[in-house]
Amino acid sequence: MISVDSGARSNTGLRSDLAALLTAYARHDPPRSIAIVGNAPITPDPARAAAIDDSDLVIRMTSFAVDEPGAAPALGARTDVVVLHRGVVASPSLFADYTTRLYLLVEPGRLHWEPERLPDWWPADLGFQPVPNREFTVPLNAMLGFDPEVAEWPTTGTLTAFVVTELFPAAKVRMTGMSIIERPDQTTFAHAWGDSVQVTAEHRLHAESALLRTWMDTGRIEVIP
Repeated sequence: MISVDSGARSNTGLRSDLAALLTAYARHDPPRSIAIVGNAPITPDPARAAAIDDSDLVIRMTSFAVDEPGAAPALGARTDVVVLHRGVVASPSLFADYTTRLYLLVEPGRLHWEPERLPDWWPADLGFQPVPNREFTVPLNAMLGFDPEVAEWPTTGTLTAFVVTELFPAAKVRMTGMSIIERPDQTTFAHAWGDSVQVTAEHRLHAESALLRTWMDTGRIEVIP
């Protein structure tokens, strides 16, 4: 696996290495279409599911779900890249076929208090690629107006959207399953798999919702309801 060391490489080198790594898991070089699938429950829609699975690169979040055989199509079934954090609750899909996927570990909490240790249940033979905080988390936090001295950071979905649109600015980036755009007042996150979870104190959903809407207006992302 390519090593992306945020302390030893230039910004240009970090971006090119990470872009090359993601491209290795895509159907086309470079990916022309990217689907980012969040965890929010969504209603069945064969067109949406097809748009996800037909993308050159399909990225899913944390404790995600996929369409099961025989179920009404909603979320799609392909997964090329998984973006997760150390506090993830593993769904049945999270580590299925993990040897065929790329796992990106986001670590915004490492800027403050988060430990480096991986959970005990992490597969012993599974590597991962950290998303460099200096290159991605810090500038996104600045876009959101966050105080660098305060422990506040974006949700995994918004950070993923920033990373892929920075790495592949010419790609068509579609997002779905992102409830914070329409519901920034929510205090719990409902998931397509598993129980709802509390919105933790580090997140500022109104700021994220406003930024994502700006990206929608400028064409940086497209949101599929």
